[in-house]
Amino acid sequence: MDTLKRSAFVAVTAGATATFGTIATALAQAEGFGKPHAPIVAENDPAIRTSTIGLDRPNIKLNAYVAHPKNLTATTPGVVIVHAIWGVDAQLRDTVRRYAKEGYFCIAPSLFQRTNPPSGDGLSDYTVFRASAGALNDEQVHGDLKAAYDAIRTHAAKSKIGVTGYCMGGGIALKQVIGNSDYGAASIFYGDVRPGTTDRKAPSTDATFDYAKRITTPLVGNWAGLDQGILPVDVREFEKHLTVAHDVKIYEGANHAFFDDTRGAYNAAAAADAWTRTLAWFKKYLS
Repeated sequence: MDTLKRSAFVAVTAGATATFGTIATALAQAEGFGKPHAPIVAENDPAIRTSTIGLDRPNIKLNAYVAHPKNLTATTPGVVIVHAIWGVDAQLRDTVRRYAKEGYFCIAPSLFQRTNPPSGDGLSDYTVFRASAGALNDEQVHGDLKAAYDAIRTHAAKSKIGVTGYCMGGGIALKQVIGNSDYGAASIFYGDVRPGTTDRKAPSTDATFDYAKRITTPLVGNWAGLDQGILPVDVREFEKHLTVAHDVKIYEGANHAFFDDTRGAYNAAAAADAWTRTLAWFKKYLS
C-alpha cells in the first residue's frame, strides 16, 4: 500500500464517524474495485427505498433515479446528483443509494435521455456519449436539475438541499451555484473550473475565474493531481477567487475520475477521503 493509500485508509478507518464509516471503509479497499463489481449499497437494502420517477419537463417525462431513507421526514436533507459522461449508470445509481444510506433524499436526473443514448453500465468507451453530451445546453440542464430539486421539496418540504456531480456532472454542478443561492452546499468531483472556456489549456487570466466570486454556496471540491483535462493550476486559481466557505483538495497521486470504483482510474485512498470530506461538509451545512 503506497503512502497516499495508507494515510487515507488510516484517516478513514480511525476518524470517520459511525454514520458513514462503513461506506468509506469499503471505498478505501482496492480489491475487486476498478472494474464492474457488486454494489456497495444494494437496491434492496432495507434502510432505503429506490425508484425511477418522471420529471415534468417540456415535451418529455425526464427519468430520474431516486433513493431515500426508509424513514423519510419533511426535514430529511436532499442532494441533487449530476451524472458523469456515462449517464445514470450502475456506479452512479450505487452512489445515489450510498447518499440515501447516509440519510439523504437523493435524485439523479437522466440528462441524456432526449438523445436516447445506450446504457453506461459496464461500458469503457465514453465516445458513444459524445453526441449526448454535446446536445446539452445550460438552460435545459438548469431546468432539469431545478425539476429534480423541486421533486425533493415535494417530499421533504423543509429540507436543506445540496448538489454534487462527477466529471462532466461536476462542472454542471458548479454552474448551478454561480449566482444561485438555492443550494445549501455543493460538492464538486473533478469538474471543469473554466466554464465558458472552449480550450481549457489556453492561458487563463484573472477574468477567467471572476465567476467564483458569485458563488455563495459553501463548496467542497475534489480534484486530481494527475488530471490532464482539469488542470491543477486552474483549480488553484479557482480556489484563490472563492470568497465563500470552501474546502478544496487536489489528490496528487490520483487521476481524473478517481471516484468511479467500476473503472480503471479508481483510486481507493482518494475516493474514500473525498467521500468522507463530502459527507462531513453536507452534515455541517445541510443538517
